[in-house]
Amino acid sequence: MKKLSSLILAMLISASLVAQQGIKSKYFEMRTYTAAEGKMPDLIKRFQDHTLKLFKKNGIENVAYFINEEHPDHQLTFILGYPDEASRDVLWNKFANDPKWITAKNASEANGPLVQKVDQTFMVWANNLNDHKKPKKSAIFQMRTYHCLPGRIENIQTRFRDHTRELFARQGLRNYPYWLTVEKDGAQPKLVYILGHNSKEAYNDAFKRFVADPDWIQARDASEADGKIVEKIDAVFYKALPFSPMK
Repeated sequence: MKKLSSLILAMLISASLVAQQGIKSKYFEMRTYTAAEGKMPDLIKRFQDHTLKLFKKNGIENVAYFINEEHPDHQLTFILGYPDEASRDVLWNKFANDPKWITAKNASEANGPLVQKVDQTFMVWANNLNDHKKPKKSAIFQMRTYHCLPGRIENIQTRFRDHTRELFARQGLRNYPYWLTVEKDGAQPKLVYILGHNSKEAYNDAFKRFVADPDWIQARDASEADGKIVEKIDAVFYKALPFSPMK
């Protein structure tokens, strides 16, 4: 009976995760393209006219498409979804070998490559940090990546689950998906999540209020009674492209 209850609970959690903002996938790939000089407009046009449709055609879910707010002419970051880890290479190879993609790619690169560098990060849902609620549309996003001290990844998830997400929302910050990275060498994952707001100024003001919130300070200090949790935080502002499903 205990095993059955655990199985039912796991299924309910899985169903909740699948429902997160309408995202059906369980395994994710974040790709950051550094565009060749002067090629960002052509790169965006290729995604808009061809790539998104061909991803979908070949079973890959389009999750989000962002332009780096500080480097809009150079970096495009997007997130793709797959049913599971095993299907990633199968579906990607199917897309890469699609004759329509090959034709579109070759045509777009008649005057030279559009991309000079590709960075990849693979991710899965962060358990118990996502729900089915879809936030209001945001004009600015910040992606935050937490590098935790050894053995502390569970602690940061507990703090977000019990306190942080709710305290963000209290200040008007919008919670978008939360993920854990999948590290090739089996190392401890990083926590990756996205917050949104109406403008960069509104975001920064809200985040300052969050940091000064006595409830946050109390929760943070209590969670770190046995030592620090986070070693380093990377934070990058983005704006969603018009065709991005996540807005």
